[in-house]
Amino acid sequence: MEIKYLCTIWGMNQPTIEEKLKLIKQAGFDGVEMKAPEGKGERIRLKNLINKTGLYIITQVRAEGRSSLEQIESLNTALLNAAELEPLLVNIHCGKDYWTLEENLQVISAAQNISKNLELEITHEIHRARATFCTTSTMEIIKSLPEIKFTADFSHWCCVHNSLLHDQEYIVNHVIERTYYIHARVGNAITPQITDPRAPECAKAVDAHIMWWKRIVEHNKNKKTELLPICSEFGPPEYMTTLPFTNEPIADQWEINCYIKDMFKEQIVSTVQ
Repeated sequence: MEIKYLCTIWGMNQPTIEEKLKLIKQAGFDGVEMKAPEGKGERIRLKNLINKTGLYIITQVRAEGRSSLEQIESLNTALLNAAELEPLLVNIHCGKDYWTLEENLQVISAAQNISKNLELEITHEIHRARATFCTTSTMEIIKSLPEIKFTADFSHWCCVHNSLLHDQEYIVNHVIERTYYIHARVGNAITPQITDPRAPECAKAVDAHIMWWKRIVEHNKNKKTELLPICSEFGPPEYMTTLPFTNEPIADQWEINCYIKDMFKEQIVSTVQ
């Protein structure tokens, strides 16, 4: 099994996309996760830059709209745009936490059908405010669409369920068995992003996430999955805590995302492969 390490472009403060991609490459990442630009010319330019730097890309698609029909229309456009970049896969946010199961399934099923027609690999991210916002809603989706594939970001569930999910292993296991992409951010019972994964006071939350990530790697290795991408996805303010009055972030987002990549290699992948 091949593992590719990607970095989110979210929060990077370099003034140009060229500089962002160059820094990601120099830091030893294999690729980048980002949204596809809306303009055709911008997408062509980005694809050329990706090819030039030798990076891979995973595109993030966020379904927009207040109704399932509006979100499906949004997905039609966004997935077409994503396909032009020839991504490793497309990471999708869709549905709403306050919709019915039927409404959410309508959008998820549409995403499945559109991506199949475009020959795109897609995964659905575990994410607050979306169809997958909690364990029970996600389990109902799995029962209806057992073939669904996930981007595992358990930091969201820790926050939603006010725990490290110690009493919800049954549902976590069902997601792990269907995970083909990892968003490597660490959350706890209070927030979807801890202050700094290097801090000793965060060790309990970090250890819980490492356990989940290791099980995902092991499961995919046993299934003989060809490729498993991992994205360092610690975010900037307001995800990152800031100091009062100054709004200065309390840690360096870029440093943390590089640390997560190296930690993943040393503490997880090296012990499984």
